[in-house]
Amino acid sequence: MNKKKIFNDPVYGFITAPTHLTFDIIEHPYFQRLRRIKQLGLTEMVYPGALHTRFHHALGAMHLMDTALQTLRSKNNEINDTEFEASLIAILLHDIGHGPFSHALETAIFKNVHHEHLSMHIMHMLNEHFDGRLSLAIDIFKDNYDRRFFHQLVSSQLDVDRLDYLNRDSFYTGVYEGKIGADRIIKMLDVANDKLVVEEKAIYSIENFLVSRRLMYWQVYLHKTVISAEHMVLRVVQRARELMQRGVEVPASPCLQFFLASDLTMDDFKNDKSILERFVALDDHDVWGGIKLWATHPDFILSYLSQSILNRKLFKVFISSKPIEEDMLLGISELVQEKYKISEEEVKYLMISGKISNNAYDVEGQTIDMLTKTGYVVDVAEASDLPNIRALSYKVEKHFVCYPKEVAH
Repeated sequence: MNKKKIFNDPVYGFITAPTHLTFDIIEHPYFQRLRRIKQLGLTEMVYPGALHTRFHHALGAMHLMDTALQTLRSKNNEINDTEFEASLIAILLHDIGHGPFSHALETAIFKNVHHEHLSMHIMHMLNEHFDGRLSLAIDIFKDNYDRRFFHQLVSSQLDVDRLDYLNRDSFYTGVYEGKIGADRIIKMLDVANDKLVVEEKAIYSIENFLVSRRLMYWQVYLHKTVISAEHMVLRVVQRARELMQRGVEVPASPCLQFFLASDLTMDDFKNDKSILERFVALDDHDVWGGIKLWATHPDFILSYLSQSILNRKLFKVFISSKPIEEDMLLGISELVQEKYKISEEEVKYLMISGKISNNAYDVEGQTIDMLTKTGYVVDVAEASDLPNIRALSYKVEKHFVCYPKEVAH
């Protein structure tokens, strides 16, 4: 069978599965499920073009990893074929554990199960299926491999994951300010002292990358209407879970029903293989199917939220750079209780408050290292004539409250 398949990617053009094993992983049902999970959750409520999936993103990240490894090889960094393939597999599978709507529903479907732990668990299952051929990829993913720069390509402040999602998300949303010169950044990568570095001449591309990242967070990922939509979906699923666990009949697909009716831990996944099989059958369609069914449910909160989401009657959002005053929150809470005849305990479903934060460059975390022309390795924030990078490392926090628009009248 010809496994040198070509994918026509709208962002990069023609890309290929470079090895037989990467092709077989892409063909596997666990990976194919990513076609049914949107990369940006409910962002399509604001940017109608944001319909791309985790499948698109994983293939794009694999393509950039391929390019990055070829670049490093061309600069006399020794990378053998086993390491090359393992790095491709590590990035291909980095999001394999995401559930429906990606981050938005992570805490509603599970109480204590993080998508990264699930990704790891699924990788181990795939490793069994492929007779141990994913072992090095898992070591790279977990940062257990002694050549650390491979892990940095998968997960760091300048990894191919970020390079792809910024490029891809700006393309599909049409927010072109988010577009980054991924090709140029990748061509400037090198390795020094076993760490990933960028050459000094890439400094302006790095600055542009960090500025784009901040812009994409405020304009796309943390757009106030996206926050409203995602929190509404989170609340509707939480309400369905609460009712189900109280013994109220709530229709849902068998897999969604299973997860909402039980409080699972990562140990449950490890001890019972059937739980993982149910999880990999779960995708965005289960949640949308549930929301459509719940729109006519006798429970007012469940049906009200479901109808509002289906008809895009999203909550009004108030955002402030300072914590929102208790008096204001109390006032909104009382208005919501009065208007919808709900209890104080139930207000949390129709009035949602919280905070969002954004720092494009985390100087406390792994730094982006730059190789100067004289051979020194320095943090890019230390590059003298670029105060912007230092400024982008400051964390900006905003506080929000959202509630039905009818309350505001």
